[in-house]
Amino acid sequence: MITNQISPTDTQFAQLQSYPENTPLVMLNILKFKKQTSTNETGQEVYARYFKNAAPFVAESGAKLLWKGNVHSVLVGDSSQQPHLVFLVEYPSVKHFFGMLMNPEYQKIASDRGLALEYGGLIACQTAEKWKV
Repeated sequence: MITNQISPTDTQFAQLQSYPENTPLVMLNILKFKKQTSTNETGQEVYARYFKNAAPFVAESGAKLLWKGNVHSVLVGDSSQQPHLVFLVEYPSVKHFFGMLMNPEYQKIASDRGLALEYGGLIACQTAEKWKV
């Protein structure tokens, strides 16, 4: 796992803009919290605040939390880089996701995400047809 990325690069942002229109977008969040932030809080405390403050913007965008879970252990992979939390959020479309990100009120609270995380993986997923890989 890359442990130094919190925000998308310009290339990654541009790539997401090519996501099919009018197609649900599921964002897989893979998070590793900082032990302590520059505000002397734990990353988990700061992220909890961000999650609470972001919830109205997520709801306003028409998105919904599909599943959320604490990571217990890594069975395959680098366990020294084990994330703490994984969750899935489904947006009606990529336009809805970008609408949330561009909302000036959301941008006021978004800095807590970066403050909280050592790693903030965000993977855009499109639902696959049954049994096709």
